[in-house]
Amino acid sequence: MLARLGSAVLVVWVVTTVVFFALRASGDPLEAILGGPGSQAGEEAVARARETYGLDAPLLWQYALLLGRTATLQLGDSYARRQPVMELIGAQLPSTLLLASLALVLAWVLALTGALIARTARGRIGRSVAALVRGAEVVATVMPQFWLGAVLILVFAANLGILPATSSGADPAGLILPVITLAVPIAGFLAQIMRDSLADADAAPFAVTARSRGASESRVLLRHTLRHASLPALALSGWAYGSLLSGAVVVETLFARPGLGRLLIDGAMQRDVPLVIGAVVVVALVYVVVMVLVDALELVVDPRLRTRRSAVATPADVAVGS
Repeated sequence: MLARLGSAVLVVWVVTTVVFFALRASGDPLEAILGGPGSQAGEEAVARARETYGLDAPLLWQYALLLGRTATLQLGDSYARRQPVMELIGAQLPSTLLLASLALVLAWVLALTGALIARTARGRIGRSVAALVRGAEVVATVMPQFWLGAVLILVFAANLGILPATSSGADPAGLILPVITLAVPIAGFLAQIMRDSLADADAAPFAVTARSRGASESRVLLRHTLRHASLPALALSGWAYGSLLSGAVVVETLFARPGLGRLLIDGAMQRDVPLVIGAVVVVALVYVVVMVLVDALELVVDPRLRTRRSAVATPADVAVGS
């Protein structure tokens, strides 16, 4: 837990530093404070705004103050929206988390389906189907999300008219295309890992022993090989969730869906430093929390990990044993 806490602090510091200096290098955030491009603010108003928001201080001092506010999650008000940053993020975060979570579930379903098809393929037709599934996995892995989303909109919204092209966040039907757009590339990646792991597990001694004792293939799959094969994909699910959160920026913009991704894009376009940094920090913290949950889930799925960790003796254990 201490290691995870240290990594969380490091991640937050890195993303805060990169975002702060990148936004400041792109232009003066005073433009967002004064109402955007073309504002007719006088010199007195500009000077007052600089003093109010601390923009008249040296850049490194502004950076130090920002680190202090970030450490306490007191990021102040958005430059452009004049609302507390944490309130804006809190209103949009559930929508993005729902989108990413549903996409991860769908990615797992597709990956597991593809791995099982490849495992059970028999005969010429079965091998042909398995080859098509493997090809689909490769194509899905390299498929750009913005292109896939555009194709889905063109086919199912513009031509067939059976699904909406935009997602308001409240209509379940509006979630279908964004979820598929996010899930397909991740599903292709997880399916390849799952398929290879399942093939290794089928040839492992414990699976061969179970078959020699008369266990059916379905029993071997459900009780032995599937759990073993899911571990590598499960270990990468934390990374996959982080990738889905970053992909939500593109998908939410493409489908005009409210969420943290669109909020982040708007803040970056307006050079709204507190809003962008707040959104990125929250995403980084969510990623760290998901990684901790994945670690805990791995311990549940594979009891050997618990035994391995408990078998590590501390100096006190060695002293008592001797």
